[in-house]
Amino acid sequence: MSPPHSSSAAADCSLIAEAGPARSGARSGAPAKDATFAAIGLALLSTIFFAMGDVAAKVLTGTLPAIEVTWLRYVVFCLLVVPTVFVARGARVMQTPRLRLQIIRALAVAGSAVLFILGLGHLPVAEATAINFISPIFITALSIPLLGEKVGIRRWAAAAVGFLGVMLVVQPGGSAFQVAALLPIGAALAWAIAAIATRLMSSERPEATLAWSAVVGLLALTAFVPFHWRTPTAGEIGLAVLMGSFSTIGHWLIILAYRRAAASTIAPFSYVQLLFAGLLGFAVFGTVPGAMTLFGGLVIAASGLYTAHRERIRAREARLAAAEIRGR
Repeated sequence: MSPPHSSSAAADCSLIAEAGPARSGARSGAPAKDATFAAIGLALLSTIFFAMGDVAAKVLTGTLPAIEVTWLRYVVFCLLVVPTVFVARGARVMQTPRLRLQIIRALAVAGSAVLFILGLGHLPVAEATAINFISPIFITALSIPLLGEKVGIRRWAAAAVGFLGVMLVVQPGGSAFQVAALLPIGAALAWAIAAIATRLMSSERPEATLAWSAVVGLLALTAFVPFHWRTPTAGEIGLAVLMGSFSTIGHWLIILAYRRAAASTIAPFSYVQLLFAGLLGFAVFGTVPGAMTLFGGLVIAASGLYTAHRERIRAREARLAAAEIRGR
């Protein structure tokens, strides 16, 4: 992940996976189908850890400010990941010709984390998670002015369906509406900005991007956390360590998954997190997702799945076109 929350995990972890060695199927000579099934299993397992991390964050927001909870998550993440990256790549891992974009991305990721955890303090975990999955809609919209991409009617239709799903969950104008629902929407928008920045510096070493996001994010949060500080108890520190560890384990699992199968194969399974968020929310807080939350979550997931399908088709067409040009 980037440290913030699970919805950002896939993109950051795919960065590291792409930099890793050849996928396990190729290394071992195992059938590609076996590697794909293993990757799907790892991706599904990662959603459990991501959901547990979010539940732990929600528990902590009951007694600690959201920015402090986010800072604690970053601290644990940095302690576990940054030394590993430095040992693997050395100090040169921080070398980057795109410093401004690295900083923008890191600040957007940190902002996304704070907004999402703020939302968790007021919303059920399942509802916040479902709303946060709207980020592909923002990415679609921002890719036009910032990346110069052409977005066809099918992708816009998928975005419209996803937006409808969010409206079903949020229920604006209804008695169940909460202003806090705008927080995970803001988190999704911030993450979309981070995703666009990632695409703009696609030539960067993925380890550098991960290290810069972790270090800059932690420094930014450290600058603000003294103004929102409450000394945590030993129990809260222990829960914070679990929160950060759950998120880091989730990232490690999804990195392994991305090394074994294509991103277009793995990404749709991230929506299973909606199920685990609902189950864990009920087990820990006794909250039962409402019918509109469940239905809206399914609509959002359907929109995301179709968007991923269209991305896979576009990528295949681009490969075929490139191959045709080389063959001439």
